[in-house]
Amino acid sequence: MATSISSTPTPAPWALPRLTQAQAPLTHAVEVVNEHGEREQVQIPAERPLTVYVDKRELVTLMTLGAQPELLVLGYLRNQRLVDSVYDIESITVDWDVNAAAVRTRHGIERIEERTASKVVTTGCGQGSVFGGLMDEVDRIVLPDARLTQAQLYGIVNAIRLKESTYKSAGSVHGCALFQGETLLTFVEDVGRHNAIDTIAGWMWMSGQTADSSGQYPAPMSGADKVFYTTGRLTSEMVIKSAQMGVPIVVSRSGMTQMGHAVARQLGLCAIGRATNRRFVCYSGADRLVLQPELAVLPAGPTPAPATAGVAIES
Repeated sequence: MATSISSTPTPAPWALPRLTQAQAPLTHAVEVVNEHGEREQVQIPAERPLTVYVDKRELVTLMTLGAQPELLVLGYLRNQRLVDSVYDIESITVDWDVNAAAVRTRHGIERIEERTASKVVTTGCGQGSVFGGLMDEVDRIVLPDARLTQAQLYGIVNAIRLKESTYKSAGSVHGCALFQGETLLTFVEDVGRHNAIDTIAGWMWMSGQTADSSGQYPAPMSGADKVFYTTGRLTSEMVIKSAQMGVPIVVSRSGMTQMGHAVARQLGLCAIGRATNRRFVCYSGADRLVLQPELAVLPAGPTPAPATAGVAIES
């Protein structure tokens, strides 16, 4: 008598990848000596290696805080241009016992050896890297004609100021966020800003539309009406990754590098830096920023609540 063997059903081609929910402590207690010669305990951010395997092939080791490792891996594959769609990925399994992430694709990654042979070391904290062809896609990116008001910018800066974070308790991490107008959609911290933006890219892919009855591949979340915020400087890597996510406006608490500036101007991307309190400088794409200079002066009375409208997208 033949024995039937059960197998896992093949996921629909538009099914989002299955992700584990691996957990790891975000901070670690250490003993220090302060300026008075006293010993005390403080919290410092955790940092751990995560080796990524794609279809059992070792790809890269990422140094990460480990807050949302599955989304980090997904966004890394997206921003490295190794996969074209979230639906190319079947599953991502993270196991902190062995510090590894196993990615299973649906059809493999074409020419993966050739595409990962050349690597460019970037200025990202934790020695970020991107695979060769850093500038290859810049000429093909067309960003939407979005606008951001000065009131909305102040709302974004204030939302970050009020956000409870690992940085406030332990320091030494970068934070990145995605906004729709002044509405905070997601906030990510990691030891490097490139990890944080990759995690947001993964989150956007996982937050797309659900499949419809026609069986068409649903589109990922659009970046057209979004604003990307980072505590770190705007390097070429950060600008390109934001543009790859379709986000036309970036805001930084820090400054900008020469190459980041050149790429932003080429893309027509609005890059705003030194954004603290009511101060900022717009490095590029000033036509996307609706200035309200009267708001830069603190009023004598209570500060009025900033406008809550989203970023306007012009057709």
